[in-house]
Amino acid sequence: MPYHMYVSLQDDDKILGFSMDSETGRLSPAGETLAPGGPSSSAISPDKKTFYVGHRNSNEISSYRIDTATGALEPVNKVQLDASPTFLSLDRRGRYLLSSYYQGAHVAVHSVGADGSVGSQPIEWLETATAAHAIQTDHSNKFAFVPHIARLSDSVMQPPGDALGPNAIFQFKFDENTGRLTPNSPLKVEPEEFLGPRHLCFHPSLNVVYFSNEQGGSVTGYQMDPSAGTLSAFQTISTLPEGYSGRNTCSQIQITPSGRFLYAPNRGHNSVAGFSVDASSGRLTAIGRAPTESVPSAFSLDPDGRFLFAAGSESDRLASYQIDAETGVLTPLETYAAGKRPMGVLIANVGE
Repeated sequence: MPYHMYVSLQDDDKILGFSMDSETGRLSPAGETLAPGGPSSSAISPDKKTFYVGHRNSNEISSYRIDTATGALEPVNKVQLDASPTFLSLDRRGRYLLSSYYQGAHVAVHSVGADGSVGSQPIEWLETATAAHAIQTDHSNKFAFVPHIARLSDSVMQPPGDALGPNAIFQFKFDENTGRLTPNSPLKVEPEEFLGPRHLCFHPSLNVVYFSNEQGGSVTGYQMDPSAGTLSAFQTISTLPEGYSGRNTCSQIQITPSGRFLYAPNRGHNSVAGFSVDASSGRLTAIGRAPTESVPSAFSLDPDGRFLFAAGSESDRLASYQIDAETGVLTPLETYAAGKRPMGVLIANVGE
């Protein structure tokens, strides 16, 4: 059975669909869905029945029912927001949709209806700080983390008019029965270095969380206390080759379902950095970088961790790679035309 891929095209106002051969990684066009308002970050419910997308230009979130046979999207509802959504995720039970707001300096929690619809009013609309870039709950569904990137007003890395960021990870307790967020103690983890934590992923079996660092060009591994829900850093490792001095920012981060390999794209160096993961400690070892499309802001692994797809937000193309099962090294396969400014890539086995 083929898997299905959804690519959010922010400047084309549509979501592009592909079917993916789970054995070869080859993509085939599978229709498109109009999504006015600049579709960007997206998420899929744990039961694989509902697709969610945030609209960066119109300050909205939409939900779509997924046809499990074809992968086609059918609109369910759309809700208006007080700011532009930057990141979406579902809690582990699929009862709540969590979102972060970069310029809006908030995080939110919306209820999810039995039909997958998003509640019209947020259960939680909580101020954190400018540059809130992601939010996810841990495996226990008791804690949530919100990374905020680092930007300084007098830094050469600060584009005109861009938001300032506190260079911190906010820590919350999450009530899976009510959807409420409560500040943990301490509220913030603040790296001593100018790292700018951006996105995160959880190791599938260890109490370890990895953050990609936008300004640091690196990945930091944190031990998570499973009782307290607090983080402590144990390793920061560069995503760049030694001696590289060009401009670069890291984007997203994902780990394979096996927990053996982790990947984080570089925007500027235009590559996907790969790491092997120690099975007992979670420590990372660099395994190299694969050249990719210009400004890879979004990427995704397939559900089996055999293939990787990186979208070039400036090249408007999608590059595919096969992951070596023993080494984690990426082998280029094919590139595909996508559309204008692909800013979200998700792959799911919607027929399971």
